[in-house]
Amino acid sequence: MGVYYNVGKIVNTHGIRGELRIVSTTDFPEERFKKGSQLAVFKTESDSSPLQSVTVASARQHKGFTLLTFEGYDDINAVLPFKGTVLKVDEAQLTDNDLSDGEYYYHQIIGLTVVDQAGNKIGTVKEIMAPGANDVWVVSRPGQSELLLPVIKQVVKKVDLENQQVVVELMEGLD
Repeated sequence: MGVYYNVGKIVNTHGIRGELRIVSTTDFPEERFKKGSQLAVFKTESDSSPLQSVTVASARQHKGFTLLTFEGYDDINAVLPFKGTVLKVDEAQLTDNDLSDGEYYYHQIIGLTVVDQAGNKIGTVKEIMAPGANDVWVVSRPGQSELLLPVIKQVVKKVDLENQQVVVELMEGLD
C-alpha cells in the first residue's frame, strides 16, 4: 500500500459537464492538477485506501477555487459521487523536481527534531503556518510554551532530513 498526501477536497460540482470544485491544500497546484496528473480519490482524509484513481483532464482557476475535470467523466451525474471526497497524490507521483534547493514538502519538515548550533535539543516541529512572507514552524517544547520559528536564513541554518533534524540559531527575542 502506498503513502498518499492530501492535495485537495472536492466541495461541489460546477456546471453540468463534469467539472468539480476543489479546495486546494497543496503547495504545488499547477503541478498536482495539470492535465494528465494521476490522483487518488478517498472517502475521507483518514481513509487508508483510495476509492479509485483518476486522471486530470483539465484544470482552471475560478473565484479562488480550482475547477477540475477527470478523464472519462464528462457529465454532472458521473461526478456527483465525488462530492465531499478527498483528493490525494501517491508518494510515487511526488518528484523532487517540484522543489528548488532549500525547499521541502511540509510532510518532510513536520516531526523533525530542532537543535541549536551546539546540538542541544530545543523541541520538535509540530506544524507549519504560512501567515505571509515566510513560513513559521511551530516547535513544541516539553514543559515550555511553543516556539514560533520564522523560516528565514538567519534562523534556519540547516535542514538535515537524513538525521531528521533542523539546526537553528535562536536570535534574540525569538524565545
